[in-house]
Formats: sequence, C-alpha cells, structure tokens
Amino acid sequence: MADSNFIDYVKILCRSGKGGAGSRHFHRAKYIPKGGPDGGDGGRGGHIILKGNRHMWTLLPLRYRRHVFATNGQSGGENRSSGKDGEDQIIEVPIGTTVFDAETGEFLCEVTEDEEEIKLLRGGKGGLGNWHFATSTNRAPRYAQPGQPALEKAVVLELKLLGDVGLVGFPNAGKSTLLSAISAAKPKIADYPFTTMEPSLGIVDYRGDRSFVMADIPGIIEGASEGKGLGLRFLRHIERNAVLLFMVPADSDNIKHDYEVLLKELREFNPELADKSRVLAVSKSDMLDDELRDEIAKELPEDLPTVFISAVTGQGLVELKDLLWREINSDDNKNNFSITHRPLDRRHRVEEEDEFIFDQPEMEEDDSEYWDDEDWNDEFWDEESSVNPD
Repeated sequence: MADSNFIDYVKILCRSGKGGAGSRHFHRAKYIPKGGPDGGDGGRGGHIILKGNRHMWTLLPLRYRRHVFATNGQSGGENRSSGKDGEDQIIEVPIGTTVFDAETGEFLCEVTEDEEEIKLLRGGKGGLGNWHFATSTNRAPRYAQPGQPALEKAVVLELKLLGDVGLVGFPNAGKSTLLSAISAAKPKIADYPFTTMEPSLGIVDYRGDRSFVMADIPGIIEGASEGKGLGLRFLRHIERNAVLLFMVPADSDNIKHDYEVLLKELREFNPELADKSRVLAVSKSDMLDDELRDEIAKELPEDLPTVFISAVTGQGLVELKDLLWREINSDDNKNNFSITHRPLDRRHRVEEEDEFIFDQPEMEEDDSEYWDDEDWNDEFWDEESSVNPD
C-alpha cells in the first residue's frame, strides 16, 4: 500500500492563527493635549477550513502536507486602525472525508458535498483596543485585550467512498469480476487471494439511462474485525453505501455459514452496518444444475433476497440489477439510511500513520506589551458581554 496513489487515511497537525493584540495607544497631536485613547483592535487569526472537492479521489496530497498552520492576526495600531486578519488555510479533501481527533479517536465532522466548507479550527479573536474601555470615570484606560490564543489539534482524516451498493465477500468470491462485467471499471482480476488491494468504484448502467454506483473493497476474512487481513482497513468504504451485496461462491462448503461470518465481521466493525439493506449473490453459479441450486436456496434465510449469478456467462445479472435498484430506491431504505461514525480505536487505526511523529515549531508566546495583567479579566471575552467592538 505504500506505493499506491490511493490514500484513504492520513494524520496531520493543524493550528489556527492567534488573534492580534489590541493597542493601548493614546492620540498625540499638536494643540490636542488630551487626545484620549485611540488604540485599534487586533486582527483575528486565520481559520483552518475543510473544503469538499468532487474532483479529488484520494488524500494523497495531505501525505506530503503534514502541517497546516494558519497565520496570526496583526496587532492594532493608532487612530483606531485594526490589525490585518490572519490568512485562512483551506484543506481540500474528497467528498466523503471524515475527521477524527487523533488523540481520543472522537468523531469531529464530515464533508459530504462539493464546495462544502467546515471550520475545523477557528482562529483566535483579535483583542479590543483601549478606546473601547473609555468611560466617563475612566477616560484614559491603559489596558487593551490580547488576542485569543491559537488552537492546535492533531487529526486523522478518513476517506469513505460514496456509493449505492457495497460488495462484501471473501477473497476470490468474484467481486471484481462482477464489477468489471456490469460496469466500465477495470479492477485487477487474478486466480489468487487478495487480488484487490484497494477499493474500486464502478457506475452500473440500468434501464432508461439510469445508473447506480457500486463499490468493491478487498476481500474480508474471518477475524478481520480483530485486524486480520486487509478487509478491516477498507470496511469504512461501505459505511456510506445504501445496500450491501454479499457475495459467496457456489463452490463454498457452506454458503449460509460464510454469509453469517461476513455479517458478524461487519457487526464487529460497526453495528449499524447490520441494519442496512442486504442482498446475497451466489457467484459462479454456472457450475450448478437446477436441482443443486434449489437445494442451496432452501438452506438460505427466507427474508434475505438471493440471486444466483455468473459474471462469466451473464447468468442472473439482469435479475441482480433489478433487485439492487429496487432495494436502493425502496422507501424503507431512503427513510432509514443514516450513518453513525464509530470512534477510532486500536483496531481501526493505520499503524504507520498513527505512530507518525510531528516535528513542528513551537507556537509563539503572546506579546504582553499591549495589556496590563492588573487590569485584565476574563469577562472581556464573555460572548454575552455588553462590550461592542463595532
């Protein structure tokens, strides 16, 4: 995976800009012996902003941009002149990107639309100049607010592909062959396990110029939820899919058991995956005769929509697309489709990213030249304060 351009997990360090300090300047002019306070406000610090970009399909650019730092706001000046705001830093990410706190694993936000912008870290507010604090009893305030400090956070960005149908199956179940047969996608196909090393998307044409998106992920093995194999690393990509298509080959010793193992691994990864609409496709069915097919159908759960297919001969593919289209557009599916992102834990992390050590410069100390400790109090930053910077 280190040589692949498809990067769906990256850890970065973000830091917003600190607010500029307010000025405690006093007006000085000829023939105006007591000009009064005229210190300007400090500029706000730059924000860290996430922005969705539908033209991106990987987090690869962020692998080479580990530190995202916004600039600080400038200090206020004389004549009530405000300091310049810090420059925002915009991080463009593919649609479907979720953000987690790298320390706690807590889910923070997600980007699901093109051009959508989310303030990941807000820049510090600029401090108010001393002219705001002039009153009838205190006409020469010798204090001003410092800017609010910067915010710093290490975050993990996960990409979860947007698709209508997610393929779930063991290695060599025929998932990639099916995707290549019903869409224009060209995934790697071979006769050995774990041929698929990264997710693939394909657009499946349907009747009347309609279509839906199918996502293929690397094969799952028993114990994937505990970190075995590759499946766990890519199970996140089917969290957003409306319908899950389970694929079990016809030459399996026990099709029902294999299906239950796959379902168990999904529950272990995220319990909500078990609530999604499910369809079972028995692949490689060209090896079965009618009598054997009927015997297998009797052993499968009655409430589970099942279709026997063969991507090589085309058997059952039209029936499969009809079934998937009905499930995607069913009222129950539309009304109940939601996703709750499970927090990151030891099993869900990518080891080489999680152990990445940031080597970044320390944050600058606040300049105390513009304010007096004796006159400072936290009420200045109270959101409900009657102080109006305008």
